[in-house]
Amino acid sequence: MLKRTPWLNPESWASLKPMGLGETKPHHLLETLKVAWDNRDQAAYAWRILNQGVCDGCALGTTGMRDFTLDGLHLCTVRLNLLRLNTMPALDAAHLADVSALHQLSSRELRNLGRLPYPMLRFAGERGFKRVSWDMALGLLARRMQLMDPQRMAFYLTSRGLLNETYYVAQKVARFLGCPHIDNAARICHSPSTTALKASIGEGASTCSYRDWLGSDLILLIGSNVANNQPVTTKYLYHAKQNGARIVVLNPYQEPGLTRYWVPSVPESALFGTALMDHFFQVHTGGDLAFLNGVLKALLEREDAGEQVLDQAFIAQRTTGFGALAQQLRQADWAKLERLSGSHRARMCELADLLAKARSAVFVWSMGITQHSHGVDNVRTIVNLALARGFVGRENCGLMPIRGHSGVQGGGEMGCVPDSLPGGRPLNATTALEVSERWGFEVPSSPGLMAGDMLDAAAAGDLDLLYAIGGNFLETLPDPAGVEAALHKLPLRVHQDIFVSSQMLVEPGDCVLLLPTTTRYEMPGGGSETSTERQVIFSPEIQGPRIGEARTEWQVLVELAQRMHPERADKIAFADSAAIRREIEQICPDYQGIAALSQAGDHFQWGGRLLGVERFRTPDGRAAFACVQPPEQDLRPGEFRLSTRRGKQFNSMVQRDVDPLNGAHRLDILMAAEDLDSLNLRSGAPICLESAYGRFEGFAKAAPLVPGNLQAHWPECNGLLPPDRRAKPSGVPDYNVSVSLHPL
Repeated sequence: MLKRTPWLNPESWASLKPMGLGETKPHHLLETLKVAWDNRDQAAYAWRILNQGVCDGCALGTTGMRDFTLDGLHLCTVRLNLLRLNTMPALDAAHLADVSALHQLSSRELRNLGRLPYPMLRFAGERGFKRVSWDMALGLLARRMQLMDPQRMAFYLTSRGLLNETYYVAQKVARFLGCPHIDNAARICHSPSTTALKASIGEGASTCSYRDWLGSDLILLIGSNVANNQPVTTKYLYHAKQNGARIVVLNPYQEPGLTRYWVPSVPESALFGTALMDHFFQVHTGGDLAFLNGVLKALLEREDAGEQVLDQAFIAQRTTGFGALAQQLRQADWAKLERLSGSHRARMCELADLLAKARSAVFVWSMGITQHSHGVDNVRTIVNLALARGFVGRENCGLMPIRGHSGVQGGGEMGCVPDSLPGGRPLNATTALEVSERWGFEVPSSPGLMAGDMLDAAAAGDLDLLYAIGGNFLETLPDPAGVEAALHKLPLRVHQDIFVSSQMLVEPGDCVLLLPTTTRYEMPGGGSETSTERQVIFSPEIQGPRIGEARTEWQVLVELAQRMHPERADKIAFADSAAIRREIEQICPDYQGIAALSQAGDHFQWGGRLLGVERFRTPDGRAAFACVQPPEQDLRPGEFRLSTRRGKQFNSMVQRDVDPLNGAHRLDILMAAEDLDSLNLRSGAPICLESAYGRFEGFAKAAPLVPGNLQAHWPECNGLLPPDRRAKPSGVPDYNVSVSLHPL
C-alpha cells in the first residue's frame, strides 16, 4: 500500500537543475521520440503492441502498459528500444547470397537489415545462403536427423521474447526424439540462483512480490544495477522511499543510476531526479560472499553479547543447519574477511546494524552475484542472511533474483533444462518413467548437457546438430574464437530467429539452415509469460503485418518431430496454443489456471504473493542454512580483477555506443582514480588488458571502484574470459578474470 506523501520531498531530490539539464543521464523524452520515429512506418501496430501486449523486455511483467504493482503507466526504454524488432520490415534475401560483406557489419547493423522472411540454406564452401521452401527445409532436416544418434543432438533456446508454450514444446520435442540435451538462456545468468534457492528453500523463484518493496524497511540491491537493466523498477524504488524504505547497495562500482535517477513517470522525479541510494557498501569484484559472511558474523557477535538481533524462533522452528554455520562464522578471521571482501569490519558491522534495526527487508540480486565460479555460494550466503533475520515468508520481506529477460523464469519451469522435467521435477529414472507414461513415449532419464557443455562437445566432435532458437553463443559466451571454432565443427546447425546474427554467418561444417520465426505478438492464439514475481500473464496475438513465411517456433518443432517419426506423430500433436496450455496445467502443479488464460489481461500468480509462509517446499518443510567459504582471490603484483558490465544494451544486443547513465563508451575500461594515478595515466588514455586467454585494447576511464578492480563491457571483452570456468553445479560461466594492464 502507498502511504499519503507530500507532493514534493526536496530531501530526496538529486539535483536542482530542471530535468537534470547538463547531467549525464538518460533523456527519456528524446529517446521516446526517436523510437516513435523509427516505428513511424508501423505506428498503429507499434501502439497495439504497447497497449495490448505483454512486454518482451525484462521480466517485471505487464499487461499492455499496466503492471501488477502500481496504478499508472508502466513503460520503459528497454521495451521501447526492443519495439523495432517487432515492427521492422523483411530483410532483402539478396543480402545473404554472399555473406562476406556481412562479416564487416556489427550485430546492430545486422539486425537493422530487417526480419528473416524465408528459410535459407547454406552448404560448406558456398559464399552464402539460398532461399528454400519450408517443405525442403524440414524434409532435409528430418532426413539428416533420422540418421543421427539423439545423444549427438542439442537444443538451445534464448529468452528473446519466447513464451512458456514454446519452451514447453521444445523440451517435449527434444525428449520425444530421445535427446536429453535441452537448455535455455538462464544457464548464463540466473542458473546459480535457481540451484541455490532450490537447495535452500525448495523454490527456484522469488519468494515475494514487487508490492513488498513498497512497504519494506530495507531494499538491498546486491550485484544488481536495476537502473540500467530493469529501469522501470526505479518507480518502485521512488515510492518505496516515499514510504520510508532505505535503499542499500552492495557492489564494486558505485553505479550512477543507483545514486540518482530521473523517473520519467513521476513528475517530481522527472523534474529534480531522485537520490535513490541511501547506503553504499563497496567490495572487491567477487568479494560479496566474504562481506556478507562478515555481516552475519557481526550479528552473531551481538547475539552472543546478549542482544536479540536474530530471529531465534524462526531459526528454531523453520530452518536447519544454523548451528554449523554459526560455528564456522564465529571462527572466521576478521582480517581475512576484510582482505577477501575489499572492505572493512566497521562497514560489515554497519550493514549488520541496519539489518538488526529493520523490521523487514527484501534482498534483490542479479548477475554481479551469479556470474562467478562461486555464484551458487554467493546466493546461498544471501539466503543465510535473510533466514537469520526471519526475512522470508512474510509481507515486505523476501528473496528476489531479479530477471532481466521476459522468458527465463518460465523456461526452467517448463522443463527446458537438461536436469529437470516440467513442473520442477528433478530428472531421474522415477520421474522420467512417470512423465513417459503421461506422454506415451520414452523420456531419457539421464541429465543432458548444459549450454557451455554443448559447445565443448561440439569442439570435441561429439555433437552433430545444434538447434538454436534465438541466442548468439558467439557473443554471449567467453572465448569467442573458441566458440566460433566449435560452431564451425558442427556438421549441422539450425538457427531459428527473427533476424540475422553473427553466429549464423560462421562457416558451415556441412550445412546451416536459417528458419524465420514469428515474434510473441504474432503467435497464433497467443501465449503466456512468467514474470520475476511468478505472475503468469497471457500475451495475446496482435493483429498487424506478418513477415514473409515466418512461422511460430513450436509449430515448426512439432512438424519436424512428426516428419521424423510419423508412426507416433499423435504423441507430439497440439491443435493450437490453448492445447499446450491445457497440457502444461496437467503436468505442472504450480500452473493450475494457465488453461483458462485466453484474453489480454488474464493472469495469475503461482504460489500467491509470498512463498514459504507456513512451510518451505523442501523434503522436511524447513529452509536450510549452508556453510560457505569465500574464495581466495589474491592477485599477483601488477594484476587487476576484471569484471564484465552492461551498457545501453539488452542481453548482448548493444543499442547505443555510449551508456547514458555513466557516459562510458563501449571500449572504455573503468578503473579507480587511485590506479590511474599510480600508473601515471589520465582518463581517456589508451591501454591494453591481457589475461591468460586473450588481449583487449580500450581506453582508461576513471570510475568509483575499489583500487585493483576494473570493469569493461560485455561482449566486447569476452575474449579475455576463461573458456571453461563455470560454477558447479549450475554451469554458469565465470565472467570475471585476472588481467595485467599496459599503457599503449
